[in-house]
This record gives sequence, structure tokens and C-alpha cells, in this order.
Amino acid sequence: MKIVILNGSPRPKGNTAGMIEIFKAAAGEQGHDVKVFDVCKMNIQGCKACEYCHGVGKGKCIIKDDMQEVYKDLKDMEMIIIASPIYYHGLSGQIKCAIDRFYSALYPKAPETLKKVAMFLSSGDENMYTGAKFSYDGDFVGYLGLEGMGIITNHDDDYEEKSGN
Repeated sequence: MKIVILNGSPRPKGNTAGMIEIFKAAAGEQGHDVKVFDVCKMNIQGCKACEYCHGVGKGKCIIKDDMQEVYKDLKDMEMIIIASPIYYHGLSGQIKCAIDRFYSALYPKAPETLKKVAMFLSSGDENMYTGAKFSYDGDFVGYLGLEGMGIITNHDDDYEEKSGN
């Protein structure tokens, strides 16, 4: 299975990165192809709501930035994983920009190959996931009709401290 992970954490050795690393290793051992996009290191602008994509652009976004790399893999990915620390009860702003830009490529429906979604979320408090869960249920499972494979949360101590990095 081709799995794409969008990493919305700016911390290269934080809890979110730790969750991704563990999943990627386990999925690789099972023969899955896993690609990670560190959206915080990419130049991804916010959606301009210009509607170019649903008119003249015929599904292509007018903004030419690093999101083009994600769009290439979107065409044949089978599962997407949204990985993010929780900022103010929701996903990080960096990953939110990438998700908003799916408007051109996933509206009115996802590519035929994209069937599954999961989320990896990290917070200092186990009760801070409401906003991210709303996005998961509403945007991905509900609206796009993807099969929800679950939300994995980590509200433990910092990954850097536990791993000695």
C-alpha cells in the first residue's frame, strides 16, 4: 500500500516525529511504501479561495509552490496520515495550509486510489484533541468518505527526553 504522511510538526525530534518514525519502520517491514512530507520545511502557501481550480484550472491549483510535490503523490496514494502536534485545540497552522490546498485536488471527491485516513496527534494534555478529531471526522471520513483507520494520540512526556536524543 502506498501511504503518504503529512508531518505538521516543526520539531524534527518531537513526539509527532517519533510517532511517524515508529509507524514508518513497522509499515516498511510489512512491505508498505511510506513517504513523509515535512510540511513545516516546505513552502506551502494558504489557499487563496480564488476558485481557479474549479474553473479554468480544471482541478489544478493556481499557486505553484511545494504543494505540487504532494499533489503528484496524491494521484496514486492509498492512505493518507495527518500527523500534527495540537496547537490551540487543533492541527498546526502549517498542516492546515496543506489540508486547505486539497480543495483543488480532492473536491468534489478524492482520487479512486485514496481509500483510508488516519491521524497521529500529540499534545501535552490528553483532553486537547477535539478540534483535530472534528477535522478527521468531518473533512476526511465524512466529506471525502475515506475509511477511518483511527486516531493515535500521544500526550506523554516529550519524545526527546524519553529517547535520549
